[in-house]
Amino acid sequence: MVRKTCLFVILISTLLISGWLTAAAPAAEPVALGPHGGCDDRFRDLRLTDPPLQGYDVQELQKRLQELQYDPGVTDGFFGPATAKAVAKFQADNNLPPTGVVDAQTWEALGEDTYRPSSTAANNIPDGPRRIVIDIDRHTLTLYVNDEAVKEYPVCVGTPETPTPVGEWLIVHKSMNWGDGFGTRWLGLNVPWGIYGVHGTNKPWSIGRAESHGCVRMHNHDVEELYPLVSHGVPVRITGEPSLPPGVPNRILQKGSTGPDVVQVQFGLRAQGTYWGAADGRYGAVTEAAVKYWQNLSGLEPTGKLSRQEKKKLMEAALVSRSDENPAPPGGR
Repeated sequence: MVRKTCLFVILISTLLISGWLTAAAPAAEPVALGPHGGCDDRFRDLRLTDPPLQGYDVQELQKRLQELQYDPGVTDGFFGPATAKAVAKFQADNNLPPTGVVDAQTWEALGEDTYRPSSTAANNIPDGPRRIVIDIDRHTLTLYVNDEAVKEYPVCVGTPETPTPVGEWLIVHKSMNWGDGFGTRWLGLNVPWGIYGVHGTNKPWSIGRAESHGCVRMHNHDVEELYPLVSHGVPVRITGEPSLPPGVPNRILQKGSTGPDVVQVQFGLRAQGTYWGAADGRYGAVTEAAVKYWQNLSGLEPTGKLSRQEKKKLMEAALVSRSDENPAPPGGR
């Protein structure tokens, strides 16, 4: 308790000395996620065009056709003649007009008999504070009430190239009709570098997998059940190892920066015992003060900015701290 109190005083002093109350934040280098940042579950009819339609939705269609033993050609995200032929064959086999055009009815047919039931009933949900934990590794979403798990749902999360944002978020938006590709409900999160949320889907076969563009997909029936159970401001913790999509540059971090690399730093500082705030991807005054304190402890100049080399050192130190907290059992690895 004494150590925490001293640390709190040091952090507040650092904030005051650094001019937090009077100085404006310097311009920060933006995170460049490009096509990797944010949900992209848009809905559109897919058909042959010149030039051909391309996108993540086309690639998901091609993968689903392959699973169902229809050959779409190369799964390259381009809607070409082979994909159109495979769609028409699927439609004919499922009593749909064999147009080769993927409309809402075809998407629905592609997802028949793929519902994965949730593990618990939603009866008798008690009153009390609520929070959500999404486990990327297990592909589950768990609703907690009064810190007790009351409901667990299977979900689809992002791919390694388009990862779901690990961190600590809040529900800031709710909608019953946010767009056809997002299913019947939308729960938007306050992730600062893109549009992310929990939503339904017209691709139910993806539930239980890592196939989304970063959002968390649920069966429409499940998200309709969850929707009235949570309100604006409910915390959502997404667990896993924070990761940067391929091609994102290693950059200098400073006050004003946002991104998954900031989440990495916040978890690292927390492991070092110098940060108590949320891992929300925002490099604000508290994160800056925690960085200064860590730099002081590490014999570095307390600038409040993290160079590439300093970030590497912090991550290595945090890894050692976690290993010390969870040592390997005797006689084993």
